[in-house]
Amino acid sequence: MKEILFITISLAVLFSACQPEVALSSSKAGSEISTTNCPAVATQAIDTSLVQSAEQVNSADSTPLLQKNDPSVKDSDIDLSSINPLTGLPVENPENLLLPPILVSVTNFPVTARPQAGLSFSSIVFELYIGEGMTRFLAVFYGDYPRASLPDQGESFADDLTAGMPQPVVGPVRSGRLPYEHLRQLYNGFIVMASAYSKVAAQLNDYVNIFGSDSSDVNSALMPVEKLEEIARANQKNLGEMNLSGMHFDATVPKNGKPALSLWIFFSRLNQVFWRYNSEDGSYHRWQDNADGATFIEQTDRLNGQPLTFENVIVLFVDHKVQGATLIDLGLLYVKRGKALLFRDGLMQEIYWTTISEEYERTTGRLRPIRFIDAQGNPVALKPGQTWVELIPSYDVYWETVNSEKYHVLASGRSKGSGYWAVYFKLDD
Repeated sequence: MKEILFITISLAVLFSACQPEVALSSSKAGSEISTTNCPAVATQAIDTSLVQSAEQVNSADSTPLLQKNDPSVKDSDIDLSSINPLTGLPVENPENLLLPPILVSVTNFPVTARPQAGLSFSSIVFELYIGEGMTRFLAVFYGDYPRASLPDQGESFADDLTAGMPQPVVGPVRSGRLPYEHLRQLYNGFIVMASAYSKVAAQLNDYVNIFGSDSSDVNSALMPVEKLEEIARANQKNLGEMNLSGMHFDATVPKNGKPALSLWIFFSRLNQVFWRYNSEDGSYHRWQDNADGATFIEQTDRLNGQPLTFENVIVLFVDHKVQGATLIDLGLLYVKRGKALLFRDGLMQEIYWTTISEEYERTTGRLRPIRFIDAQGNPVALKPGQTWVELIPSYDVYWETVNSEKYHVLASGRSKGSGYWAVYFKLDD
């Protein structure tokens, strides 16, 4: 797929000793810029306002429920100001909760981009269809940032770990897409992308462009984590008030779920995903075919070599607005109630999602993250941990299939109560 790269020429900068410009820019004028030995970054500026403290972000009326089936955890042991409202878990450095979320556009194609770097450290990952059978990820980093680690090589190697530690990066970073702006607004952050098609860039705000170090390698745009933090800190006040409340968490295993050993998602013949429940770690592991429709490989994070595991996998049924073969928007804002499936603890729950305006939205004019509710409008608790969201057309179907990796068997299989769930992505043009 061809992608045209545009950049803000008046504010475009090359890394000087790999140091990016850290102010965000609002200019829409665009022009191509050549790559260098270090990634190039362009930025976009915004109006100044105040940022809430960590205590305000995690206020008492919206604090995630980090509990409470672990008898070793006492209420007095939980410092609410250190809880990430997007995961329900404490962060290593509570000061990071004062920084705005970073939404990074991470490629999933070509397969040479895999394994991607940093996904296992994201609070939430959105997987969206971008056309031509492909999907792309928008990874939300908030609270704790990615870090690289080396395989355990014994105590004698411990002294060399720091010296030998690879530079933590996120990526490969690719171009922006239309739904990014709605997600940016919902999560009160800024976007990191490898520029965007002009009609897309014109609709995006608060973004940073990064370009690869090798113009012949589409996977060479890798954003150093320390640069992400620098940009977040530099724009802490500029990005305005944060309110990331609305998600709820509870470690208690739901009583009303259906068995869910796996979830198969068919995006296209050469883009099929399995989420497989692992009872040992209580999370879902991601597997994907090797763009051949047959060879399924467990996905890992190149920063640590560990499998991609998420405590929650959510299928979010949302209106897809097709403007072109590779120009697809999503109806994510001001939705009263949309369908969703929640996979956690080896169970599937049929739930709903909402972004409808409530008191906060009406009084501030700003938005909050996607909230999950039941049929009566009551909050639905996710499992404390990370969440992966699959964005699927609202009219697509799901069912219980059989245990197989063969397309024709999975597509035609019907076995109620099997626990092997299937979602078939079909987009009406």
